[in-house]
Amino acid sequence: QVWKKSMDLITGIYKLTEKLPQKEQFGLISQTNRCAVSIAPNIAEGAGRNTNGEFNQFLGIASGSLFELETQLLISVRIGYLKESEITPSIDLTKEIHKMLIGLKKK
Repeated sequence: QVWKKSMDLITGIYKLTEKLPQKEQFGLISQTNRCAVSIAPNIAEGAGRNTNGEFNQFLGIASGSLFELETQLLISVRIGYLKESEITPSIDLTKEIHKMLIGLKKK
């Protein structure tokens, strides 16, 4: 489920970054998309590892990417590229995914 939600997050982030100015193509757009795209693959790679320790390590990386993504979105609002109401669904989804990752790590 957490992987599926992460995939949904990627789709939403790509739609958001399409609204950013073209001058940010190699800055904020690229960085924001990279953060989003790294979450689901890290969950998948961790699930394919042989030990719980390795799995937890990749879940930790995914979690770090979530926080980085949230920061990129907040920067977009502070700069005036996006409205807070535009990023709220993605921020809410990052928080939900983070809770799910914590739950997975505890199992």
